[in-house]
Amino acid sequence: MRNQLRVYLPTIWSRSHHGLRASMPILVLLLGLGGGRAFDLSSFETRLTEHRLANGLTFLIYERPEAPVVSFYTHVDVGAAQEVPGITGLAHMFEHMAFKGTTRIGTTNFAEEKIILDKVDRAYHALYQERFKTKPDTERLKALEKTWKEAQEEADRFIVKNEFGEILDREGAVGLNAGTGSDSTVYFYSLPANKLELWAYLESERFLNPVFREFYKERDVVMEERRMRTESQPIGRLIEQFVATAFTAHPYQQPVVGYMSDLMSFSREDAERFYRTYYVPGNMVIAVVGHVNAKEIIPILEKYFSRMPAGPTPPPVRTIEPKQTVERMVTMIDRSQPFYLEGYHKPAATHPDEAIYDAIADLLSNGRTARLYRSLVRDKKIAVQASAFPGFPGTKYPNCMVFYAVPTPGHTNEDVQKALRAEIERLRTEPVSDDELQMVKTRAKASLIRGLASNNGIAGALTEYQVRFGDWRELFRAVERIEKVSKEDILRVAQSTFVPSNRTVAMIVNEDAVSKAN
Repeated sequence: MRNQLRVYLPTIWSRSHHGLRASMPILVLLLGLGGGRAFDLSSFETRLTEHRLANGLTFLIYERPEAPVVSFYTHVDVGAAQEVPGITGLAHMFEHMAFKGTTRIGTTNFAEEKIILDKVDRAYHALYQERFKTKPDTERLKALEKTWKEAQEEADRFIVKNEFGEILDREGAVGLNAGTGSDSTVYFYSLPANKLELWAYLESERFLNPVFREFYKERDVVMEERRMRTESQPIGRLIEQFVATAFTAHPYQQPVVGYMSDLMSFSREDAERFYRTYYVPGNMVIAVVGHVNAKEIIPILEKYFSRMPAGPTPPPVRTIEPKQTVERMVTMIDRSQPFYLEGYHKPAATHPDEAIYDAIADLLSNGRTARLYRSLVRDKKIAVQASAFPGFPGTKYPNCMVFYAVPTPGHTNEDVQKALRAEIERLRTEPVSDDELQMVKTRAKASLIRGLASNNGIAGALTEYQVRFGDWRELFRAVERIEKVSKEDILRVAQSTFVPSNRTVAMIVNEDAVSKAN
């Protein structure tokens, strides 16, 4: 379900993000995780080894010898929510930098390259200081920019471009990628089982000795990414405004890609400070899933990852979003497809009611029997798509449950709003049927099995739950929570959450339609 929604929510994730959302419904026994046999928690534990290094880095090793392949998933507990005004987009920016190499990879001579990189920094700071003066000197700006660009060109002489990725490609890596969200940054790929030590060296090296080479050129790439995903996409612009309106204080209001002014301003040194603060071993969890033997690989993990020095616990996010007391509205006039969105504040994924929100989302959105599909799409034919989901833009902190619909030609946002709110009101006033509730639980079982059918799916789920709940076993304990969801629970949560004073509405109104109306 969440992958489908990303078509309409382009500002949340950078690149692709594979894995299971922490608040995803988890049901019944885990089938298909090992040769088609059923697994409960106790049997799953026989295959999983949790190993924590002295520096605080946690490994989850799951032995699944069905094929000679191993998937690796590094989950860092940092995202856009850890940024502050002036450096928005840095979590995403470091994700890019993690592929640029180290003091040993991606360079022909790091000692000499380092001298020029320092020169680049000095030139940039001089340019920055002049640019932000009350009355900058135009001619001096041109001269400083020329000096800065020449220093970058000088640094380029030492770069072996894309060496990190090319090493992995030569050794048979598949799915090399990463993603940044509001709550996390993840790195993942798979390799033949006999390449595990190569992975251990490369993965530890890129977080031990990263070099922020080509930083300002890559910053330009991210700026273009923002133009493509947000500024040139009506729905991207709407989502950014929706989040900024729904969250007035909490950093969830900030776009993952960052604001353009910050992208144009932050420096390589800003990124290094961000890295040193959040990329400490105690803030990371790594899953190794596939054809491995835990006892055999732990010495390898110790050898390479123990090189990473322990660091202080990153500072917590201090700001708590104030309770919303009035309905908020965003209306964007644009020459594009109308689009309707409304969201309601809800607790974090760790709250006991999270399973209830998941059940509501499934009831409304999962499949062709879902209430929103049947009402808005199939029967009334007023929307080409309608859905709901919790956990926006993240799940670590109190977030929003979001409903959206795309009107069909000839229908308006008001049409879909009326129909959507009728379905929300049903949740607040009528108990769901026994059959519907059972279908929610049955579908969640199938969804889990599909999500954990691969090494990478297992690795992503394990790290997500370990980071978010402090214990990967919550992946199983969620079974009990979802099984206990009752009709009365759904009524209670719907009545307390889906009220006008807790609602933020955002919509795209077609420009031509507005002109005709006037």
